[in-house]
Amino acid sequence: MTHAAAPLDIRTADPKKLIAGATGDWEIICGLEVHAQVTSQSKLFSGASTGFGAEANSHVSLVDAAMPGMLPVLNEECVRQAVRTGLGLKAEINKRSTFDRKNYFYPDLPQGYQISQFKSPIVGEGEVVVDVTPSEQIKVRIERLHLEQDAGKSLHDQSPTLSFVDLNRSGVALMEIVSKPDIRSADEARAYVTKLRSIMRYLGTCDGNMEEGSLRADVNVSVRKPGGALGTRCEIKNVNSIRFIGQAIDAEARRQIAILEDGGAIVQETRLFDPARGETRAMRSKEEAHDYRYFPDPDLLPLEFDDAFIAALRDKLPELPDAKKARFMADYGLTSYDAGVLVAEREAADYFEAVARGRDGKLAANWVINELFGRLNKEGLDIVHAPVSAASLGAIIDLIGSGAISGKIAKDLFEIVWTEGGDPAKIVAERGLQQVTDTGAISAAVDAIIAANPDKVAQAQAKPTMLGWFVGQVMKQTGGKANPQSVNELLKQKLGI
Repeated sequence: MTHAAAPLDIRTADPKKLIAGATGDWEIICGLEVHAQVTSQSKLFSGASTGFGAEANSHVSLVDAAMPGMLPVLNEECVRQAVRTGLGLKAEINKRSTFDRKNYFYPDLPQGYQISQFKSPIVGEGEVVVDVTPSEQIKVRIERLHLEQDAGKSLHDQSPTLSFVDLNRSGVALMEIVSKPDIRSADEARAYVTKLRSIMRYLGTCDGNMEEGSLRADVNVSVRKPGGALGTRCEIKNVNSIRFIGQAIDAEARRQIAILEDGGAIVQETRLFDPARGETRAMRSKEEAHDYRYFPDPDLLPLEFDDAFIAALRDKLPELPDAKKARFMADYGLTSYDAGVLVAEREAADYFEAVARGRDGKLAANWVINELFGRLNKEGLDIVHAPVSAASLGAIIDLIGSGAISGKIAKDLFEIVWTEGGDPAKIVAERGLQQVTDTGAISAAVDAIIAANPDKVAQAQAKPTMLGWFVGQVMKQTGGKANPQSVNELLKQKLGI
């Protein structure tokens, strides 16, 4: 079986993304099925809580446990969340969809089937625009989004002889977002999932917490010679981090290339990724896979809604990453790269805008990206828990703009606010951090440095780039408080440069 029908293959091979093999270059063809847990208080077909981290089997209703006579009741909020997500993906919303039973046995699936959507999903075709690098953008087409219920969890580490089952996740609503095979590298896959996660977090339809299982992906990988026929794909199940998604694609592609170059054939199968070994291993063969015997769920009527329902949801959508990025570039004069960094997380974009409002947007972006984000990454914190508030960072930028402090003093001030808190303006006043703008005091410092270094003076007059050395010396003598612009002007004047 091939990866997909030929008409889906819309991209020509990029030489930079090919993998070198013993017999020449190979191209990766990849499509993802992303399983996103719907943000909702209760499950898809029951009133049980969806809260994470509860005691095993404490969030299980009679419906989730598949007790005889229990009937599913569709959660309307989950439907709204799926439609919101579809709108965020610029996708077609199907006003009529149906639920089907996908029949298979697994110990943590108490019904013996999963309620899903097979032939008629709630959301049809859409697309996601993905920035792979600052200079490369791709479009990944969405084939469909459908609603389905999650299974429970088998626990194999509680006993040496027994396995246990936790049904807290059983019946939790999932959105399965299926892409077309438009992805051509591990980097593209990582960027795509990152963008998808960002869109859903903006929408509030999935929290994207991969460590809690809220977002995971099945990764379909095949390889081919550039321009050749699509190859046989293998599916890597339940990859639960963006980093692992990239590693799994690279590992699986190289495994397939090695087999093909050795004269073998790829067997379509389901595989698992082992992060410790950096390799995929066989789980089950697709040729021996169960017939899921899909059929319409007799307990659930077709899901139908009208244009007014969709329009009401569309009207309340927030500004999404692409629109916000374009606005940041237009309103604040930011580069595409800086705007992309700032809008990746909604909280970060809100923080930046609070800092930048009424100020120099480029300066604000520089401080948020380089100083704040850099420190957050170093400390392992997120923007929500930043010790420096947007108001405090804005106050620091105002102090720079007024000439009260220099850029160097501002970094020292940022450190004080980060570790101790407090009002930046008061800290500057109380600790005497004000920038020295008195030209008389600066002139005296310049004269002293010139008098002490006649050899450097001659060098600077012959080679004006030496001026930087004098600036550094004056700044050192004034404790970094001298106004750098005044220092430069006085030095040029006194040295005759």
